[in-house]
Amino acid sequence: MKTILLDENLPKQLKPLFSSDFNVLTVQQLGWHSKKNGELLTSMTAEGIDILLTADRNLQFQQNLEKYPIQIVVLFTYNNRLKALKPTVPFIESEIRKMKDDDKIFTVDVRPMMD
Repeated sequence: MKTILLDENLPKQLKPLFSSDFNVLTVQQLGWHSKKNGELLTSMTAEGIDILLTADRNLQFQQNLEKYPIQIVVLFTYNNRLKALKPTVPFIESEIRKMKDDDKIFTVDVRPMMD
């Protein structure tokens, strides 16, 4: 089972909407809300967390992701509020299941679902 960390730019209330196929944690739950990106990635590695789910499109340009054994799923969204993202969770899950082990950055575009 893959463990997903919801970045603090996504609503923590998304956590229970994911199926039991995934172990979902939140930055707030782990007390990591003040960590900068590099610290967050290091902490994720230490905790054995597999995937960071984020709406931060710049993360891949700010960090050397090759040095971390984690995957980043970047959501492309018009709106990162719970009401907007709630209906997209099944689609996000199906896209995550398509990821290959060597995908470092994987984008999921939920904008068409919001039109």
